[in-house]
Amino acid sequence: MFLFQTATMTLQASSFHGSTISTFVSPPTHRPRTSSQRSVTQIRANAEPSEKSVEIMRKFSEQYARRSGTYFCVDKGVTSVVIKGLADHKDSLGAPLCPCRHYDDKSAEASQGFWNCPCVPMRERKECHCMLFLTPDNDFAGQDQVMLITYHSKSNSHMYISGSAKCFKILCNCIHYYVATY
Repeated sequence: MFLFQTATMTLQASSFHGSTISTFVSPPTHRPRTSSQRSVTQIRANAEPSEKSVEIMRKFSEQYARRSGTYFCVDKGVTSVVIKGLADHKDSLGAPLCPCRHYDDKSAEASQGFWNCPCVPMRERKECHCMLFLTPDNDFAGQDQVMLITYHSKSNSHMYISGSAKCFKILCNCIHYYVATY
């Protein structure tokens, strides 16, 4: 059995309009750490993109899904959180940078364009890391290429990064989704 030493950091931020950031780091347990232990960092971001940006990204997502022959996730909560993250990046960075990845410098990544939605892996191979655009053969693909506006309101996103694997936990209306990439 592996013991995990955990540090938790909470970030709360809004877009440029009156942005606030608060952090809390819980003290690690006082057990000696061995080489088989990994620390788990939890990052929470609460950002409210503008209604205009959310609407723009919703329309873009619907249009791109139709053009590319892809579908939204069977659970619209996933789609909602991703669209909201894209809209937040559109507001803060000027580009719809993929919200499901970690970046050392978001501004540089946005200007480079590789991870701007639709990202290069999506355009070239129809591989969407965020599960926004899913091919019909994907187990999580729904049958919709249209997103209702009501799904966007009051959705919160939480992201967990654990060890070398990037695990994203998306919360929407108290439902948990996990997507792991290695």
